[in-house]
Amino acid sequence: MAGFTPAFPYTTPAELLIPTYSSEKGTQVKTFPAHGIRINVSFRSFGGTETNTNDVFTVINTATVETWYRPDIKADCRIKLTDGAIYEIIGAPENIELRNQFCKFKVRAIEGNP
Repeated sequence: MAGFTPAFPYTTPAELLIPTYSSEKGTQVKTFPAHGIRINVSFRSFGGTETNTNDVFTVINTATVETWYRPDIKADCRIKLTDGAIYEIIGAPENIELRNQFCKFKVRAIEGNP
């Protein structure tokens, strides 16, 4: 029985931005560092997701990311590419075959004021 093998090499450099939480006036505030932990990923975008809501056409840039498993990659983290684009992780990352070797997750672009 063959195990999982990556479809593409992990050659795209990225930074893993792990948030820190603080309490201000009774509410929890999440802040991200300017620079994070460098990781190599396989980043594949598919042109985004088109939606039409209330006669407003929008395109949400989404992508699929595969990388080596890290326990600190969680749903509240972000990925920053070398061109400065920042993506937030959608949902919980998948620990492929529960082997703590490979990780796969979807991301959505943060545009405007991150």
